[in-house]
Amino acid sequence: MVSLARKNLFQDLPRFVVAQAGIMFAVSLVTIQTGIFNGFTRSTSLLIDNSNADIWVASEDMRYLDLTLPMPLERVTQAQQVKGVNRAEALIVGGAVWRRPSGEITPVRVVGFNPDGQLFKPWDISQGNLSQLKQPYTVMLDDSDKDGLKVERPGEAAEIGSFPARVVGFTKGIRSVVSSAFVFASLENAYAYDNSPLASAPDNPPRPPGLTATDRITYILIRAQPGTDLQDLQQRLEAALPETRAYTREEMARLNQVYWQKSTGVGFILGLGAVVGVVVGLVIVGQILYASVSDHLKEFGTLKAMGSSDWFIYGVIIKQALWMAVLGYLPGMALCFALGAWTLEAQAIEILISPITATGVFGITIVMCIGAAVFAIQKVTHLDPAIVFKA
Repeated sequence: MVSLARKNLFQDLPRFVVAQAGIMFAVSLVTIQTGIFNGFTRSTSLLIDNSNADIWVASEDMRYLDLTLPMPLERVTQAQQVKGVNRAEALIVGGAVWRRPSGEITPVRVVGFNPDGQLFKPWDISQGNLSQLKQPYTVMLDDSDKDGLKVERPGEAAEIGSFPARVVGFTKGIRSVVSSAFVFASLENAYAYDNSPLASAPDNPPRPPGLTATDRITYILIRAQPGTDLQDLQQRLEAALPETRAYTREEMARLNQVYWQKSTGVGFILGLGAVVGVVVGLVIVGQILYASVSDHLKEFGTLKAMGSSDWFIYGVIIKQALWMAVLGYLPGMALCFALGAWTLEAQAIEILISPITATGVFGITIVMCIGAAVFAIQKVTHLDPAIVFKA
């Protein structure tokens, strides 16, 4: 049965190539759409997932990472005194405007942290080091944002608000699909940028002063003492810090991901693209199998005349469909992995193809091809063996 199915499949190579191209298109479209959705979801919580904090303390009015209300810096000192807290650090996340010497402006997301801290720091630094961020008005950018921010190498300068911004280093692969380019700076520099007016930078700007207890920050990062129950610590932090909510790192990441999945149309659009891919593949494979069965009606009639059961003939058609599924899936998935590697390297945009995604797409491909085979089976369901004897 396998040899007969294979013979029917490869007898007409041009038709076979067209069929495989259709399946490859369907596999690639479904995989890429799903991978983009998974990569998009992961990118929304990039800063959270790569922090070393056990708990994130935020305003009780926070909707997601980029939409929240600030809190005074004194909350960090208060948090440090809560039982079970090993270390507390401030984090500033705010929008700003990047201005090149040519006058061109671009939105950026300034992330301020303590360069000597332990709970948050840029990862995968390709050029420069964190100690350079202690200097006044210095920043780090990601390699993927060089073109957008018109920066090529360390030492180049621009402006953020009314203060200069000298680039002292670059990271690699820190880019979010839903956020402006990340600009990493010390807490003092980030606070100056976040509160500066949109005006030209003075020739000799004053050194950013140290933050005071009343200055505003965005988040407090907490590392718990070993053996501390995080749920109990969350409750103690919320009781000690007015108008705040405490989230574990996983809860904070999930909150951010759910917001972007459900409060925007991205998930619907990507899902619709995947459905279109399945429908296109189903139509193409169905047409190819139906035409193949039509071309071999006399052969199937001969099998019936020789006493072959309907299930035997159905098995031949289904085997053809399974061969098409496997031979279309493998090159299609290889193409997706190659495309994912290229987008990650060129644009730092991740097409996340997990083992679960790859397995799921393979299952969809099998179902799609067998579903197409059902239409072809209808052709031989009521086949009269006498067709063999007709001229």
